[in-house]
Amino acid sequence: MALKDHGGTIAILFTFLLMLSYGIPEVRDGVGGAMDLIFGPLVETIPFFVLIMILSAITALYSSLIQKYTIDYEKMQRVQETMREFQKDFREAQLGGDEKKLKKLEAKRDRMMQDQMEISKQQFQPMAYILLLSVPIFFWLLYRIPHISQTMVLPFVGMLTFQDILLWFIPLWMLWYMICSLTISQVIRKALNIGGL
Repeated sequence: MALKDHGGTIAILFTFLLMLSYGIPEVRDGVGGAMDLIFGPLVETIPFFVLIMILSAITALYSSLIQKYTIDYEKMQRVQETMREFQKDFREAQLGGDEKKLKKLEAKRDRMMQDQMEISKQQFQPMAYILLLSVPIFFWLLYRIPHISQTMVLPFVGMLTFQDILLWFIPLWMLWYMICSLTISQVIRKALNIGGL
C-alpha cells in the first residue's frame, strides 16, 4: 500500500516538474530543437494544419491507451455509482430527520472518501506518462511556430496565420490542436470502450 502511495506522489511531482519546465526557455528550446530533427523535415512536405492533425491523433491514441491500461474503469464506475446512491440516501435521511441513519451514513462516508481519493490518484498517475510524451511535441510546436508562414482559413473568421490569437488568448495552432485532439480521442475512446475522465 505504501509503495502505491509513493508511486502516486512521485507521479504528481513528476507531472509538476514537466509543467514547470515550460517556464524555462533553455529547456523548452533545447527539447524543441531536438524534436525538430524528427519533425522538422515534415514541415516541408506536409501542410502545417495536417501535421498538427497527425500529432494530435498520435497524442489522442497514446493518451487513450495509457489510460485504458492504467485506470480501472470498472472500479471507477462502481465507486461513482456507490457515491450517487450514498448521496441520495444521505439527502433522504437529512430531509426525513433520521438521526440514526445519518450517523450510520457518516461512518460509511469516510470509507467512501478513501475510495474516491484512490480513484482520483489512479486518474492522476497516467498524466505523468502522457505529459512525458506530450511535452516534447508541444515544445517542438512552440519552437517551430514563429518560423511558420503558412495560413489557414476558418469559417466566419477568414485567413489566419498559426500565430494569430483567437478567443482572447489562444493561438490558432493551439486551438486547432485541441479541436483535433478532442475529436479524434472521442473516436478512439469509443473504439477502445473506455469512458471519459
